[in-house]
Amino acid sequence: MNKEKQLVECVPNFSEGRNMKVINQITDVVKQTKGVKLLDVDPGEATNRTVVTFVGPPDAVVEAAFKAVKKAGELIDMRLHHGAHPRMGATDVLPLIPVAGITLEECAELARKLAKRIADELEIPCYCYEAAALIAERRNLAVCREGEYEALTEKLSTPGKQPDFGARPIDERAMRTGCTAVGARNFLIATNFNLNTTSTRRANAIAFDVREKGRPLREGNPITGKVKKDAHGNPMTLPGTLKATKAIGWFIDEYGIAQVSMNITDIDVTPLHVAFDEVCRCAQNRGIRVTGTEIVGLIPKRTLIEAGKYFLEKQQRSVGIPEEDIIRIAVKSMGLDDLKPFHPREKVIEFLCEQEEKKQLVDLTVDEFAKETSRESPAPGGGTIAAYMGVLGAALGTMVANLSSHKPGWDDRWAEFGTWAARGQELMTSLLHLVDEDTEAFNRVMAAFGLPKKTEEDKAARTQAIQAATLDAAQVPLKTMKEAAKVFEICKAMAIEGNPNSISDAGVGALAARAAVLGAGMNVKINAASLADKTMASALMAEADDLIAQANTAETEIYTLVSKAIG
Repeated sequence: MNKEKQLVECVPNFSEGRNMKVINQITDVVKQTKGVKLLDVDPGEATNRTVVTFVGPPDAVVEAAFKAVKKAGELIDMRLHHGAHPRMGATDVLPLIPVAGITLEECAELARKLAKRIADELEIPCYCYEAAALIAERRNLAVCREGEYEALTEKLSTPGKQPDFGARPIDERAMRTGCTAVGARNFLIATNFNLNTTSTRRANAIAFDVREKGRPLREGNPITGKVKKDAHGNPMTLPGTLKATKAIGWFIDEYGIAQVSMNITDIDVTPLHVAFDEVCRCAQNRGIRVTGTEIVGLIPKRTLIEAGKYFLEKQQRSVGIPEEDIIRIAVKSMGLDDLKPFHPREKVIEFLCEQEEKKQLVDLTVDEFAKETSRESPAPGGGTIAAYMGVLGAALGTMVANLSSHKPGWDDRWAEFGTWAARGQELMTSLLHLVDEDTEAFNRVMAAFGLPKKTEEDKAARTQAIQAATLDAAQVPLKTMKEAAKVFEICKAMAIEGNPNSISDAGVGALAARAAVLGAGMNVKINAASLADKTMASALMAEADDLIAQANTAETEIYTLVSKAIG
């Protein structure tokens, strides 16, 4: 239920950092792509290069990326390009980055298809790098870009060096556009850990302790001694404790403190909270304290959710609490507001994307929701209210679980009740989704009835659309019934095992869940009755009746338990 919305970030680098007219034309095609949100445009004069960041659903991001590559190929002539940064094409690199609801491998597959499309339709040769690499050594971008633009003539015609897509003898088109490296990589977090010291040397020592590369291995004195070398004459290093990290120490005049500045290149390998704890440990070993954390740029929501849950579990607290509360724990635990206020709505990618979405029923206040329901429009109606009753039932069961988890004397049971609370939060999320989905299903039925019916073809199409929408309008409340039915397990467990002072709350939760199941069942039946496919209609009604019977039995059992307990 309620599959997480898929979000992909794209961070193309274009070989133009000085002419804003050109840059704006490229970014305009991104902004004009439906579903995509342009997050940042960062031109550099010395590098003559612009880094653009945008995010959205996978298909929309891929389309925006393709259009941007096309526009850059039209406007940028690589024969005239000069800049301080390595480059080989008008669009130099084009990474796809999983943010939410999508895996790195899925992004890699998207990148490979995009590279082929760019080569086929735009005649721009493409290499695939990092997770999208088709040849192992090309995971390293430097291998793909070896020799830069100036080596293009040789590479296009030399077996083993040719691009993965679009290989051909050099021509005027290729000379103008150069090559593009299309890839997929994990999200990179740029962060600074604030220290209660002004010593860059001490900060650098901590950075060397933790970064994957570590520090040079020396003879005698670990700071001034001669660097040891292996049998091949290569410098030897003592690796740091954190994989997938790069770090250095520096002093920041603006704040008057030293920091450990770190790039986390793979948050699946080293999450932010793990890096924070390890920097704290290494700093403490050197008599220094980490006072907070500074996030540079944006982060995925899961980074804060994972961190918040991690610190809650360290405190032996339930993680089955609202998302915003978990994020608040993460902010306070890592001192994200140490140097200046930290506003998740301005720093979390998913929240930035939500700002332009249409306001939904679940975004209304309780007062607004009630008034909207009371108006003469038929939606929101009974199915929507049934779903919300399920939300309230799950919320009450979750509340009892959280109260039990934090009850004095029950400290050894925090994980048990925290698990129940986490289940309740999942049910609340799925049922909240169904609050709006039920109204949307009804609106689709009304839209189908509004289709034209002038010709026989119109009438046939209208009838088919009405039947499809009506089937959907029956299946959505059936989902509500199934999800609401899961609330009884939580409420029963809390009535038996939970904090006895809150047993009545578990009972009310069960009553709300029963109302949700029976109310949604009515909507299943009224919509199923309008289906031309009577076999399907009978099956839907039978399933609804079975869920109603189970709900009546479960609610009666819980009500009896609660009644006996409260006398």
